[in-house]
Amino acid sequence: MGRPKMEPGINAIKEEPEEFDSTSNRGALACMINSEVGAVLAIMRRNVRWGGRFMASDDQLEHALIHSLKALRKQLFSLPQQWCTVNPVLYLQPFLDVVRSDETGAPITGVALSSVYKILTLNVIDLNTVNVEEAMHLVVDAVTSCRFEVTDPASEEVVLMKILQVLLACMKNKAAIVLSNQHVCTIVNTCFRVVHQAGTKGELLQRIARHTMHELVRCIFSRLPDIGVREVPLANGIASSSKPEVRDNAFGSTELENGNSIAEYNGQPPFVGIASTASMANMMNGNTIGASPNDVQLMIEPYGVPCMVEIFQFLCSLLNIVEHIGIGPRSNTLTFDEDVPLFALSLINSAIELGGPSICQHPKLLALIQDELFRNLMQFGLSMSSLILSMVCSIVLNLYHHLRMELKLQLEAFFSCVVLRLAQNRHGASYQQQEVAMEALVDFCRQKTFMVEMYANLDCDITCINVFEDLANLLSRSAFPVNCPLSAMHILALDGLIAVIQGMAERIGNGSTVSEQVPLDFEEYIPFWTVKCENYADSSHWVQFVRRRKYIKRRLMIGADHFNRDPKKGLEFLQGTHLLPDKLDPQSVACFFRYTAGLDKNLVGDFLGNHDDFCVQVLHEFAWTFDFEEMNLDTALRLFLETFRLPGESQKIQRVLEAFSERYYEQSQHILANKDAALLLSYSLIMLNTDQHNVQVKKKMTEEDFIRNNRHINDGNDLPREFLSELYHNILKNEIRTTPEQGAGFPEMTPSRWVDLMRKSKKTSPFILSDSRAFLDHDMFAIMSGPTIAAISVVFDHAEQEDVFQTCVDGFLAIAKISACHHLEDVLDDLVVSLCKFTTLTNPSSIEEPVLAFGDDTKARMATITVFTIANTYADYIRTGWRNILDCILRLHKLGLLPARVANDVADDSDISVESGSGKPVANSLSSAAQMPLSMSIPRKSSGLMGRFSQLLSLESEEPRSQPSEQQLAAHQRTLQTIQKCHIDSIFTESKFLHADSLLQLARALIWAAGRPQRGNNTSPEDEDTAVFFLELLIAITLNNRDRINLLWPGVYEHISNIVQSTLVPCALVEKAVFGLLRICQRLLPYKENLADELLRSLQLVSKLNDRVAHAYCEHITQEVTHLVKANAAHIKSQMGWRTIISLLSITARHPDASETGFDAFIFIMSEGAHLSPANYVLCVDASKQFAESRHGQAERSLHALDLMAGSISCLARWSHETKGEEAAEKVSRDIGEMWLRLVQGLRKVCLDMREEVRNHALTSLQRCLTGVVDGVNLGLPHAAWLQCFDMVVFTLLDDLLEISQSHSTKDYRNIEGTLVLALKLLSKVFLLLLHDLSQLTTFCKLWLGVLSRMEKYMKAKIKGKRSEKLQDLVPELLKNTLLVMKTRGVLIQRSALGGDSLWELTWLHVNNIAPSLQSEVFPDQDSENVQQKQNEVVEVNSLV
Repeated sequence: MGRPKMEPGINAIKEEPEEFDSTSNRGALACMINSEVGAVLAIMRRNVRWGGRFMASDDQLEHALIHSLKALRKQLFSLPQQWCTVNPVLYLQPFLDVVRSDETGAPITGVALSSVYKILTLNVIDLNTVNVEEAMHLVVDAVTSCRFEVTDPASEEVVLMKILQVLLACMKNKAAIVLSNQHVCTIVNTCFRVVHQAGTKGELLQRIARHTMHELVRCIFSRLPDIGVREVPLANGIASSSKPEVRDNAFGSTELENGNSIAEYNGQPPFVGIASTASMANMMNGNTIGASPNDVQLMIEPYGVPCMVEIFQFLCSLLNIVEHIGIGPRSNTLTFDEDVPLFALSLINSAIELGGPSICQHPKLLALIQDELFRNLMQFGLSMSSLILSMVCSIVLNLYHHLRMELKLQLEAFFSCVVLRLAQNRHGASYQQQEVAMEALVDFCRQKTFMVEMYANLDCDITCINVFEDLANLLSRSAFPVNCPLSAMHILALDGLIAVIQGMAERIGNGSTVSEQVPLDFEEYIPFWTVKCENYADSSHWVQFVRRRKYIKRRLMIGADHFNRDPKKGLEFLQGTHLLPDKLDPQSVACFFRYTAGLDKNLVGDFLGNHDDFCVQVLHEFAWTFDFEEMNLDTALRLFLETFRLPGESQKIQRVLEAFSERYYEQSQHILANKDAALLLSYSLIMLNTDQHNVQVKKKMTEEDFIRNNRHINDGNDLPREFLSELYHNILKNEIRTTPEQGAGFPEMTPSRWVDLMRKSKKTSPFILSDSRAFLDHDMFAIMSGPTIAAISVVFDHAEQEDVFQTCVDGFLAIAKISACHHLEDVLDDLVVSLCKFTTLTNPSSIEEPVLAFGDDTKARMATITVFTIANTYADYIRTGWRNILDCILRLHKLGLLPARVANDVADDSDISVESGSGKPVANSLSSAAQMPLSMSIPRKSSGLMGRFSQLLSLESEEPRSQPSEQQLAAHQRTLQTIQKCHIDSIFTESKFLHADSLLQLARALIWAAGRPQRGNNTSPEDEDTAVFFLELLIAITLNNRDRINLLWPGVYEHISNIVQSTLVPCALVEKAVFGLLRICQRLLPYKENLADELLRSLQLVSKLNDRVAHAYCEHITQEVTHLVKANAAHIKSQMGWRTIISLLSITARHPDASETGFDAFIFIMSEGAHLSPANYVLCVDASKQFAESRHGQAERSLHALDLMAGSISCLARWSHETKGEEAAEKVSRDIGEMWLRLVQGLRKVCLDMREEVRNHALTSLQRCLTGVVDGVNLGLPHAAWLQCFDMVVFTLLDDLLEISQSHSTKDYRNIEGTLVLALKLLSKVFLLLLHDLSQLTTFCKLWLGVLSRMEKYMKAKIKGKRSEKLQDLVPELLKNTLLVMKTRGVLIQRSALGGDSLWELTWLHVNNIAPSLQSEVFPDQDSENVQQKQNEVVEVNSLV
């Protein structure tokens, strides 16, 4: 049998004096007991009855009570030293005799009880004491059967209090474990009798009696955890029936003699199943404890679970007292409508608190809680008394905490039928009831796992209502102050909401926050009511299981909605989702009707009553889903008809009742003979129900009428009269509703529903316990996030107290944390949007001093800090919310409250030169533009955080203003502190850590906030300032995210492009766009080689600037491009990139201010060929030509440009040498030839310059390039290239110079004669150097004749109207030298007879036109006659040339 373990160390509720040391002087205890004997004798002697002197005659001998006390005195000091060896009966019996005696008065009995109490509290008696069991039994028997004469009310109350004192001491004594189950029941019964009797006594006795009752219950049930699990069932069972037996006249006057008893009342309340007399025989009356030997044996064993079951059942029965005893206030001092239930509930609560989870180990106790207790709690939960409701809620909270695994459906019923009804102001609930219900709900919400378990066990169960969803919606609605000021109820609901949210937030980080969302769509039909979980204890199984069930439930609800509009379409929808089979079967449709909430019960009734064969089959399957076993017929009929509306047609009614009767008879055959009897009786009940509850029926059916109407229906026999009578009265008291209420759930708990609930509780799926991991938080938060944000926002808007503000802020931050953790970006955006409204920064304001107003507005400041805390902490998950955040930042910018470094990037700017300007926008360095405070885009009196503050303090403003007050200073200080706490700059400086999606949305928000630029000059200064501000921020995040530039670049480039192409006049916006673009390129080129071409291509936008804009910023653009080239030349490798850069630089050759800087860039590139490459060679040569031709600046720069061009020939030679032996050498050689040709062509053009020194230097440089290739620089040029060079460069140059000398004034081209001389020398020198190679060509003759023809032209050239002496001297000399060299090398010789050598004849034909004497000088031995003869023959050939 389950009972306490026999250990002395079991702790009761301790309020005991210090333990007596039994090893001390043996006389000390003897003296103490002796003094108690003396006290009793003394009080007895005061009474005349006991005060007579000792007489020798027999009729005057001492009374037995006095004699026994005196006898004890004689033995006290001769007892053994070890008190544990002394039989306690020896020193207890005399006192107990006095207590039992009905001859003693109240004072004497009181002193005796005090003595017993003193002995018990010294702990002299323990488990080691001999005969301890008999002693403890003796004490309990004596005290519970105490008799005394009542002399005055006061002394009576004293005795009653001492009885309570002694009984409690017995239970708290270490030896109490030896008490039997019966004795414990007797103690509790006696105590309750005193509680009952105290109602007519003083207040002190009432309080002490109730306190003692509480202590007894706590003491008894505190030992439940130490009791073994095994229980021995009782024959009739203590608490074996669900309804405890209530006995009248439990306390009678027969209990005490002399007319004095502890209780003398008629119609007493029930007690703990024991009679009022103290004898064991009299305790066994009634049905409390059976008369079988087994029961007797069980009750006399050491106490354990049996007495606890009996006590708990007794406490539950107190809740039924109003049903059984019609007691009014006059017949009983206890106020039964509140006092008794409240007292019983408090005792039950104490028992549950101390029994705790151990109750689960004892089925009888658990059964009492599951059924009787909870049924009563449901009833008293709707009590008008807020005290009772509060106690009921406390009990349910304790039950949830300890026993929720066994109370799944009971908890569902409590929340749906009590909490939700009261809190939603249904059932006519008062404000106090609503408040208590809301307080209870909030207490539940503060249990970290409550909402999770409600969701997993109820919301995800197709047979249960959505408790989590309903509670969350209730809290959200209750927090809304609708047309009323904020009240305590609103704050209470807010606390509950935030408790749920914070519970979710705390679970983040414990694992499984973002579990994989497994697709839940069914690919094939599975009976949804058969879905099971393999292991409810393993989260890997039950998490997916509950999600699947929730999916099924949602689909069923959608199907129900379709069904209510069109039954056919509803069923088709469910077939489409594979919740019903493609070919409908009766069972699946029946289960859909049975387990789906929200169905239109009229439609269900019509479907089930239809005569169609399929509908009839569905009806029978539907009836088979009910369990009517051992259920009364009326109860079963109620349950059946609650699920649909009974059709009005008689045939449909018959079909429905036939299906019901068949099912009922199958499960309940002990009374009804066949299903026809069930059908007839069911019809009879429907008729009786209509008769009794239809107001139109005037003459009601009596019980006799009902019984008479149902004769011989049970297969020709009568049904038992008692059975029919019970049915009649059940229908009379409780109508069967044939038109059940529509909607999900049930509004009230009826007896029939409770019976059904208890049956379902035995079959329902196990209760799922949640741990600290966030398995289902994503799903739950998605359901409640919207209403929660709205509710908290409304409270925040209406609140005025700072503590309420802080509560709301805590809720906002928790929502943000959960949204980010579960990747619910839309929820986070909604939160940001809602919060930004409270900052007042996004609201158009006409306040004169917005900064002061902001400093005085606590709500706005807290909202602002919260917004930016979210933006900094959870920025990765913000999407559209960036727009609202940027609106706030813009407002702060316009107020001058932003820190100076908001738009700065985190890169090191130390390597970028910064020139101090003179107050205008940045002129010399782009980097300095980024360093400026953002507010300087438009001139302000003050800017930045400290600027606003110093402006307030300054007395030197334009307009005289009064000294700021302390309140204004304090408001400004608060504003400054708020902005500092926001860390706004971190949003942008830390943007490199943002997730890609969030970063892209931030960039898009910046572009959106800046606005699309308007073409022309129509933008207002304020709009331009906004656009500049957001462009700065956009550039900042672009620079901070160089590793993700591919993500941002398209949008950034498009925005800058729009600005550049739409701007017609210089302004801060286009300046910021152009220099921002250049700076991006500067900073990113070293890190993004794969994006170099894209970045450099973007610089082409600069060339698209309007002429006025380009002219205004040309010098500064050139500076930045030069800086870019110097810093990143090694990273510019493509021809396209160089073309973009050099095109920008070459433009500056024509700009007076920018040309010097632009040329400096070319010096950097071309000096010693440091950064020349095949990709940029031609571009650099062409650009250098432009600088050489440019008249801006000194001539020295042109000469330098020519030197750069000439010096670049070494790069060509190097590249040619490097490619020798490679497969691509031929192509490279061809490319080098083209570059060289481009070089000499460029020099040729400069040779035509009007400036003498430039022109001549160009000729010298050209000669270096032409002769250098021959002398020392081997470019590997093909012969064809040289022919091309002569045609396109040398001959063209000579012709152009000659034309200039003939057609232009010498004032424009000073000393053109010297240039012609240099040109002729260049021709001669180049020709002679290449003579060997050129002479091998078939076209040599043509080339040679071209040389001769130019010399002839120059010989005949006139400068200033006359021939040049220098040319007249130079040409023959150069020609003679050339002819001698050709002769020496064997090029010019007569190779054949007359008429066969054209070169020879043609040469001398031209030479004779220049200098006829040269032939004889060069060939003195040649026959002159032969020459003369050939001249005539060559005339025709010469014409061909």
